[in-house]
Amino acid sequence: MTNLESTRERYLRDSLPRRLGGLASTLARISSSARHASDAESVAGMMEEGQYFIEWTAAEALTEVAAELVDIQVALAMWRKIWPEAQHHPSHRGLLSFQAKKWSDQVIDYSGLLNPSPAD
Repeated sequence: MTNLESTRERYLRDSLPRRLGGLASTLARISSSARHASDAESVAGMMEEGQYFIEWTAAEALTEVAAELVDIQVALAMWRKIWPEAQHHPSHRGLLSFQAKKWSDQVIDYSGLLNPSPAD
C-alpha cells in the first residue's frame, strides 16, 4: 500500500460499519481478482490492504467480531506468504476466491449495512 499513513487517517474517519463495509469490499475484490492469473500482483496488494483494514478496525468491534476479523487477518497473512507459488495454480486461486467471498459476506453481515433500518 502506498502512503499508508494517509490511507489509515482516511479509513479511520469512517464509522465502524463503513470500515467493515470497506473491508468487505476489499475481500470481494480479492475473490473476484484471485480467479485470474493476470491479476496476481494486485491480489497480493489487496490482501495486504485487508490486513491493515482489520488491524485498524478490530479493536473497536465487538469481541466476537474482532476474534473473527483476527482469524481472517491471520489467514490473509498465510495466503500472502504462499501467494508467489499459489498464484500459478488455478485450484489455489479458486480456493482463495471462494474463501475471500465467504469472508466478504461474513464481514458485510457484521457491518449491518445491508440490514434495513427500523422505521421510526
